[in-house]
Amino acid sequence: MFILILLAAAAFLAFLFPHTYFFQDVQHVLVKWKIKNRILKYMQANFTMIDQFLEAVDAHPHRPYLRYKDETYTYLDADELSNKAARVLLQSGRIKGGDTVALFLGNEPMFLWLWLGLMKIGCPAALLNYNIRSKSLLHCFKCCGAKSLVAGEELQDAVEEVLPSLLEQQVSVFILTDKCRIADAETFKDKMNKASSEPLPKDLRSHVTMRSPAGYIYTSGTTGLPKAAVVTHTKLWMFSLMQCLSGVKSRDVIYVSLPLYHSAGLIGATGAIERGITVVLRSKFSSSQFWDDCRKYDVTVIQYIGEIMRYLCNAPKKPNDQIHKVRLAIGNGMRADVWSDFISRFGNVEMREFYGATEGNFSLLNYSGKIGAVGRDTFLHRLLFKYAVIKYDVDEEKPVRDSSGFCIEAARGEPGLLVSEITIRTPFSGYAGDMQQTEKKRLHNVFKTGDMFFNTGDLLRIEDDFIYFQDRVGDTFRWKGENVATTEVADVITMIDCIKEANVYGVQVPGQEGRVGMAAIAISDGQSFDSTGVFKHIEKFLPTYARPRFMRIQSSLDVTGTFKHMKTKLVEDGFNPNEITAPLFFLDERVKDYVPLTPNIFDSVMSGQIKI
Repeated sequence: MFILILLAAAAFLAFLFPHTYFFQDVQHVLVKWKIKNRILKYMQANFTMIDQFLEAVDAHPHRPYLRYKDETYTYLDADELSNKAARVLLQSGRIKGGDTVALFLGNEPMFLWLWLGLMKIGCPAALLNYNIRSKSLLHCFKCCGAKSLVAGEELQDAVEEVLPSLLEQQVSVFILTDKCRIADAETFKDKMNKASSEPLPKDLRSHVTMRSPAGYIYTSGTTGLPKAAVVTHTKLWMFSLMQCLSGVKSRDVIYVSLPLYHSAGLIGATGAIERGITVVLRSKFSSSQFWDDCRKYDVTVIQYIGEIMRYLCNAPKKPNDQIHKVRLAIGNGMRADVWSDFISRFGNVEMREFYGATEGNFSLLNYSGKIGAVGRDTFLHRLLFKYAVIKYDVDEEKPVRDSSGFCIEAARGEPGLLVSEITIRTPFSGYAGDMQQTEKKRLHNVFKTGDMFFNTGDLLRIEDDFIYFQDRVGDTFRWKGENVATTEVADVITMIDCIKEANVYGVQVPGQEGRVGMAAIAISDGQSFDSTGVFKHIEKFLPTYARPRFMRIQSSLDVTGTFKHMKTKLVEDGFNPNEITAPLFFLDERVKDYVPLTPNIFDSVMSGQIKI
């Protein structure tokens, strides 16, 4: 009855204030409402993703689930291979239901057989980034309290480096190979080949509820050590139903080249199970092979993050760029200019740009195709899902509160912190083994005494009923009394022909309030740094306070496994030419150029002789 009243009210409002997005708005909210109710039913029935997978196996056992290189695995194959993987772990005698098992491997079929197998025996999987090493690897392992580690053959060196510490913690180590050169580790594939593929008893996971952890997915660690976000079985359903919300159909084929250890890649694999479709998995993203793969496997849906789309647009043009079957792209972080370039070059692919965090309790979806937006802010959406964009002080790094101590909603067009209410229906599970970081994400007494909201840590703005991503808290810095959004500055810089990539951040200068803008840049292939041209472009497109005063040229920029720029080390390095070997430049407004940053100029800036 409530939804009928809501729709009637919406129809009346549409009559009074007609606009072209009304029916899209209603349709989106209806689908999201149905998904929400569906998840509530699953919670009541304790129906997990592995139950959905087993139903899919019964419904279409011979339908292809996974295509990898020249291999095709049906839903039945996936079922049997995951049974084998689970049995190896159980028969080792070191793993029982509820124990966490860390997976340390790249994109390959075995990742999914292990993931499914662990769910079948009621064990959460900690999905380790295969790029991390040493201290970070041990940190991630400790966060989740894992009892065992399963690692790819190619990662033996990384495992060997931390093995003494793992053995001290009595962790059992498996290597995905037939023969292992590490004395204290066990082989896995030889045991799996001998294991039974018969179904596993359901009572092995009888202890699992929808609030139990299905796994742990780690934040990128761009500003510190990664945190292990708890992904409950309910949360896994929320991830998986993103494909349904985005319009993926049962006949589609989805291409996954993002890492499976990250929620972006995992959405592709688990969402496919819910839709009953085929996943085309690639070990790593390749801009040169991307479209060839799409044509080879008849891909109709692709996943992306912003950098992937930019890499595709920057790749050499080919006559067959628009010869493919891709109709839908699902992802986040795409810049408006890249969005336009992509459609112009590769054809009218429907974009489903979304906003959401692995650990978050709220998401947005741009279902209207508005270039640059991450979603819409509508009357219907706000009634059903409690969120707000609130005023935020980037200097104090906390929300602005009124005289009563409550937060203040940001004005239209004003960047603010996105928050979403934490309730039983929209829970926040936090980070494993880190109550301090978990509590930092909770905001109390936001609009009334006793309420609690999830702090996304992201600044967004609302304009003309569309929602736009602005920047991350901590990335935005304050200079000359103004907030500088690093993503916006980077977007302007990368418009310059000679600059391929830019990572913008703020550095401290003695005697100055706030932080001064600096950019680490990579030069486009075959070009050199056009200092005068860069100055002219930045002068034209950026206000004075947003112009980077320092530039650092690097052969490449450090990124995470999901192509997020790493800032921490750059901020720590600062801009001292006596300590940095990379070429450094200083914005000299007197000569209207970026000039080499010499030790003399550095000393003059530090002493205040040169005003910035």
